[in-house]
Amino acid sequence: MRTKIFPKIDGILHGGDYNPEQWLDRPDILKEDIRLMKKAGINCVTLGVFAWSSYERREDEFDFSWLKTVMDDLYANGIYTILATPSGSKPAWLDKKYPDAIRVDENGIKAHHGMRENHCMSSADFERRVRFVDRKLAENFSDHPGLLMWHISNEFTGYCYCDNCKREFRQYLEKRFDNDIEKLNRAWWTTFWSHTYNSFDEVEPPFLNGERSILGQNLEWRRFTTHNVCRLMKTEIDTLREVRADIPVTTNFMMMFEDYDYRVLAKELDFISWDSYPFLHNDYESLEDTLLDNAFFHVMCAGMIKDRPFMLMESAPGLVNWSPYNKYKRPGIHALMSFQALSCGSDTVQYFQIRKGRGCSEQYHGAVIDHLGTDDTRIFKEVESLGEQLLKVKEIQGSIRRSEVALIYDWDVRWAVKDCWALSNETKNYDRTIMDAWKELEKMGIDPDIISSDDDFSDYKMIIAPMLYLLHDGIGEKIGKYVEDGGCFAVTYFTGCVDKDTLCYLGGFPGQGLSDIFGVICEETDTLYPKDSNEIIFSEDGRKATVKDYQELLRVKDAKVIATYEQDYLKDKAAVTVKEYGKGKAYYIGCRLMKKDMGVLLADLLGSAGIAQRPVPEGVEYHVRYSDGKKFEFYLNTNETPVTTENVRGRELLSDKDIDGSITLEKYAVAVVAVDT
Repeated sequence: MRTKIFPKIDGILHGGDYNPEQWLDRPDILKEDIRLMKKAGINCVTLGVFAWSSYERREDEFDFSWLKTVMDDLYANGIYTILATPSGSKPAWLDKKYPDAIRVDENGIKAHHGMRENHCMSSADFERRVRFVDRKLAENFSDHPGLLMWHISNEFTGYCYCDNCKREFRQYLEKRFDNDIEKLNRAWWTTFWSHTYNSFDEVEPPFLNGERSILGQNLEWRRFTTHNVCRLMKTEIDTLREVRADIPVTTNFMMMFEDYDYRVLAKELDFISWDSYPFLHNDYESLEDTLLDNAFFHVMCAGMIKDRPFMLMESAPGLVNWSPYNKYKRPGIHALMSFQALSCGSDTVQYFQIRKGRGCSEQYHGAVIDHLGTDDTRIFKEVESLGEQLLKVKEIQGSIRRSEVALIYDWDVRWAVKDCWALSNETKNYDRTIMDAWKELEKMGIDPDIISSDDDFSDYKMIIAPMLYLLHDGIGEKIGKYVEDGGCFAVTYFTGCVDKDTLCYLGGFPGQGLSDIFGVICEETDTLYPKDSNEIIFSEDGRKATVKDYQELLRVKDAKVIATYEQDYLKDKAAVTVKEYGKGKAYYIGCRLMKKDMGVLLADLLGSAGIAQRPVPEGVEYHVRYSDGKKFEFYLNTNETPVTTENVRGRELLSDKDIDGSITLEKYAVAVVAVDT
């Protein structure tokens, strides 16, 4: 089934952030921009992301005439508009008149006017002004023929610790704990260090110089802030829809962003979009690893709304200006990365930004149009070339991902693992552990999904949940049913230790009945120093694997031991086990293995689940999208040299040639193969 993001556009959306309000005194440049955009194959731009003071220079004095002129001119030239609400950056007059709109930091210090995403999420004055400007935008532009979508604010970020947010947090907790302070005390174990609360009015956010030892409180603050940001975002969405309800909405997420649980925000959006800025060409990893990290978040976004494509909302056509080392993309990388987004499920390739600004902090950030202002720069020509390539693959529009394998990644777990006083803060690495497992599967041609423990499991033959430390209510029963019905479920060390409030389970880890499903109990989780290691040996073939960072002492109940430790006080004790449970299998991996050893083990598990691998050469990414009666196979060569991939059959869209057997990809080259199913 296909779900096109924008039925008005036949093919891939190609464009990016455009800031004409910075050039209103240069009509010659605005005219030239349209010519250059058309030459580059750009069919859409995002307008108004930070344009509040250009709309409303003074309170209640609105001027949208320039925006209408720009949108009219763009539309007349075949270029559509994604129109942003301007709430990401407040005008100076607003902060001066309504100081409660200004954010307070974790030390309790109120900010000054400036920067962006610095508003208080609980400020009634800020919310009222946002609703007012949003309604004005909707009333003036909802019926414009060039409008495709609303873009809500920009890259939500940060926390506010002001009195308004403190009050909202307490009200949130009252609702969360049924207005029963003793229920909160029990859930947070507040008798520890004599921190018992007598009323909700005594609870504060976790200030840097305040209460940070109650882990349930820390976690609930993060949940509350996600809730509060989501509430404000939904206020904007509702305001726009009060004027016209059929225009889709999105907001742009950021890679591996920690502040908010994106899956909560995703529930309010029509399409998921994100901003992709990997640290390319660094000196600490291969290009393949950098790009696979980037692909991980592409796939995570694709999994947030699974029945439709996502959107690459921003990427740098040349370079960024805010990283430790601002390095230009090497020739060929721009197309490679753009096709990576498409291969993982995006129907758009968009940039920050269309034209470089002359001043302020982003004046050197990459853009399609350089300060030089011509169409003969390397970056412009690469964007223009990509625009031509996108026309050749337009039939992928609306196709989606599908996989037999998934990994579980939960923001709650991520927060709880980072915050818990256990293991080693240097090597917990929840994010990296999951990403490394995902990358090993990718190298086998598996292309797994990234899901939450709250998502539907039924589509998958195998689910892998590294470090599932915190369990939401009912997850143990859900995993048990999945395995009982025939699924293969694999967990690792540090699984099922605490409930949703971070209270430890009694009766053995993993809790919530998982020790019965997996047939083991973890007695100890031992932390190894960086120079420490152990070995495990697999009983079936005698092969060995290296243990680093963490090893667990397992009490085996009724599981089958697959591998045992070879050294240390754990010698001959179980390290990896499996239990047949109903029609399925439950695997427990009680130690952290070196990445390649983990890959070999995962390959064994895939085989036991009847999941076929799709071998591809080293350095070649392989992703697949599906539509009715057809699949699209993407092969991306991240190597510096040509690579030949075997067992490729179908019509290669970029060359419009039939392939029957093998295909050779030049350095950084891409193939998109359409296969009838």
